[in-house]
Amino acid sequence: MDRLESFEKMLADIQKQADYENEKLEELKAAGKEKTATYRQLLGNRMLYKMMLEKYREYGLLNHQEKGERS
Repeated sequence: MDRLESFEKMLADIQKQADYENEKLEELKAAGKEKTATYRQLLGNRMLYKMMLEKYREYGLLNHQEKGERS
C-alpha cells in the first residue's frame, strides 16, 4: 500500500468512526445519559475527530461537503 492510499484509508476510517460515535452520542443523549463516563468519552473523541478532519480540510484533503462535516 502506498502512502497516498494509506492516507485515504485513514481518512475513511476516521470518518466512519466519527459517524458511529456520533450515533452513539445521540442514543445516550436520548436516554438521558449525558453524565455517564461513556458519553463523556465519546464527546472527547468527537472533539478529537473534528480536529483531525479540520486538519484534512485545511490542507485541501477534504472538501467541506464531504462526510465528517457534522458537529
